[in-house]
Amino acid sequence: MSTASTHVLDAARGLPAAGLAVTLGDRQAQTDADGRISWGEVTPGRHVLTFAVGDWFGAQDRETFFGQVVLDVVLGPDHTHVALLLSPFAYTTYRGS
Repeated sequence: MSTASTHVLDAARGLPAAGLAVTLGDRQAQTDADGRISWGEVTPGRHVLTFAVGDWFGAQDRETFFGQVVLDVVLGPDHTHVALLLSPFAYTTYRGS
């Protein structure tokens, strides 16, 4: 087994994206006050991460281009950290440490 974590930053505001619903396969969680989720143990291999960004922006009465951000990722044999830098009209992602 390996472990996985996620970190989402609101790049438009320069703040963590707290309270954002994220699913990893059939598991769902919300980012904490620092925009993070620790998924704990996961099976290495291909997984889908889905970020409910449309609902999150909507709850803040902010316009957005995206309903969801869906990432098809390969989780490694050790620890995999997936970072998402988010703004209402663009995003970028990378494998962090």
